[in-house]
Amino acid sequence: MTITSIDNSKLKEVRKLQRRRERERTGWFVAEGEDLLEAADAAGWPAVERLVAAGSGLEGTEVEPDLLARVSALGSGTRALAIYEQRWGTPTGPICAYLHGVGDPGNVGTILRSALAFGADSVVLGPQCADPYGPKAVRASMGAIFSVPVAHAGLEGVPGQKLALVAHAGDQLCGPADGPTTIVVGAEREGLPDDVVAACDRTVHIFIRSESLNAAMAATVALYELTRVAPG
Repeated sequence: MTITSIDNSKLKEVRKLQRRRERERTGWFVAEGEDLLEAADAAGWPAVERLVAAGSGLEGTEVEPDLLARVSALGSGTRALAIYEQRWGTPTGPICAYLHGVGDPGNVGTILRSALAFGADSVVLGPQCADPYGPKAVRASMGAIFSVPVAHAGLEGVPGQKLALVAHAGDQLCGPADGPTTIVVGAEREGLPDDVVAACDRTVHIFIRSESLNAAMAATVALYELTRVAPG
């Protein structure tokens, strides 16, 4: 049966899950778009509920297209979205990314995408990080949220040596990693607090000619360095 009322309980739930507090209360989140839903299917991550535009030919509960657009967080609307249960793991290595104060959801999602691309084993969220299951982070992850283990933990819980990534400070980061390693990434403007840097084993930087890089781009380059194959 096609959903034809904006007051339908399933549509109300989708709207509620745009709020972080509701996601924390239920342990659910929303992913939008056929590519993200296909990534979830490929990862074996079943949907709690799948809603699709009526007449789209997609699998799920059909919804009048204009109503689906009204509950979508995308400006252009969507033909498919689904509700999923969040999964929280534990920090794992040998390669891990630890985020401290990365409050931009786009950066968090992009770092997840880079972690998947370069084979990092987990992404760990420290204090004051954006919700990786928020709409913007899920979209920016391009499906990596379904494949990369995500954890909440303190710095003391991450694997291997801890490398504080600080612009123009410490040693230049040149990979690949020598044993289990966690790259520690801070907020784009504030960077890492002094006490977090002091708690790390080493301070490293990636060579750049400008003052700084976007946090996600810096993490991406660092993960590439840590996971690239040694010559010969």
